[in-house]
Amino acid sequence: MQIESVEEPIIAIRVSQYPESNKCEFLLLGRSNVGKSSFINTLIERKNFARTSSKPGKTQTLNFYLVNKNFYLVDVPGYGYASVSKDTQKKFGIMIEDYLQTRENLKHVFLLIDYRHKPTEDDILMYNFLKYYNLDISVVATKYDKVSKNGRVKQDKLIKDTLKLGENESFIPFSTITKKGRGEVLDIIASFLK
Repeated sequence: MQIESVEEPIIAIRVSQYPESNKCEFLLLGRSNVGKSSFINTLIERKNFARTSSKPGKTQTLNFYLVNKNFYLVDVPGYGYASVSKDTQKKFGIMIEDYLQTRENLKHVFLLIDYRHKPTEDDILMYNFLKYYNLDISVVATKYDKVSKNGRVKQDKLIKDTLKLGENESFIPFSTITKKGRGEVLDIIASFLK
């Protein structure tokens, strides 16, 4: 899939602000600091389109990026960041749950986790939460290039076992440096656009 155009995001905090369209949507979820902005920039082949920040917790809204005038990538606030107040975290949770429960355009969820570490309690909760809603999920392991070749078999097993990933569940090692996994993610998106 060629990425020909990306538009500045439509920003929403409630259902009434979502784009009015029947275009497919692909949700990007992950802990703060997992590299969602870098993931988006790698997918769309733009340097700083999605703003990356050294300070986690920067995304505080639902951001709908229209790609190729054909589908939306939906970026939501990262979870599990301690310096965001409990009230704010609760608001984020409600915002994400509203989206998951009401959005018929949602076709697939990419759950981003940090390949270098064992999935956190928050990662496990989020994965199980998505399974509860019977959503189509791919687990995307970011920062894949930061683990040595020798450590990868062990790391794959650790992540899959911790999340209890089934045999047929999609697990995509991803690197913004080498672009590993980019093609796989775009192929999944393309499969829903046919």
